[in-house]
Amino acid sequence: MTGADGFIGSHLVEHLVRLGHDVRAFVLYNSFNSWGWLDSCAPDVVGKFEVFAGDIRDPHGVRAAMQDCDVVLHLAALIGIPYSYHSPDTYVDTNIKGTLNVLQAGRDLGVSQIIHTSTSEVYGSAQFVPITELHPLEGQSTYSDSKIGADQLALASHRSFDSTITVIRPFNTYDPRQSARAVIPTVITQLASRGGSIRLGSVHPTRDFSFVNDTVNGFVSAIGSERSFGEVVNLGSGFEVSIETTVQMIEEIMGVTTDVQTHEDRVRPPLSEVDRLCADTSKAKDLLGWQPVYGGLDGFRRGLEETITWFREPKNLARYKSDVYNV
Repeated sequence: MTGADGFIGSHLVEHLVRLGHDVRAFVLYNSFNSWGWLDSCAPDVVGKFEVFAGDIRDPHGVRAAMQDCDVVLHLAALIGIPYSYHSPDTYVDTNIKGTLNVLQAGRDLGVSQIIHTSTSEVYGSAQFVPITELHPLEGQSTYSDSKIGADQLALASHRSFDSTITVIRPFNTYDPRQSARAVIPTVITQLASRGGSIRLGSVHPTRDFSFVNDTVNGFVSAIGSERSFGEVVNLGSGFEVSIETTVQMIEEIMGVTTDVQTHEDRVRPPLSEVDRLCADTSKAKDLLGWQPVYGGLDGFRRGLEETITWFREPKNLARYKSDVYNV
């Protein structure tokens, strides 16, 4: 699995180990010998998976990591949208060329299935809701452009070489361990650290927030699903909620009130902002037998409660710099 050191990837590693799979976790090489969130994985999975440190941009390391793998789950990506505005080369190298490295190694090594991770950002602002997999693709940031390119490489590999590719398209996954580049951890960490006023970007956009357990189960459901080969499959809650309402729900759960201040450096350029997202997940139900457990308003609230509980633990909150804008 690439991107195993990230927030979705680390949860997925834990879940696969508990299901009895042999897992090789590809993490980003660094001089600290950090395995990202896998350094803090659950005690019951410690020592029960293999770690390969490398760089998704290097085809040689990717090929070495994929030796003898049956299924490859490709989650490695740069995801921060503001960062993509001023460092676009890194997104092309990581998201597009990194995906190409996985696809080419998979063909050469005879990997039985590659599950490629997309993002709802490739749709841009919804032209209709709920958003099906047939919705037009609309790149509204360098990040989304790079993911559109990566998705198309994956699908072209299936069409040209009969590679067994499944493209999973998660909507806005949230959970414990998520980076404060995302809005839910941004709100929670600011409220938990100091309360009072919090700094955000635009609060009018709506999102389809999907709790990580649902996203992880979607990936697992895709493993070995022949009906999903060559297909794009949305994973979301099917529930649309504005950022403003999300802040109000977090305030209610945490028992605090706050003043939301809009900071210009956190606001996307007008034509880059994705104003509306809401997933149609009927294809996932049909092809994968998957549907969200944390769907709807009640499911969203349960997911927020679990996420807030984790962030309120001092050792977890200490990992975050709530007074700094995470691009």
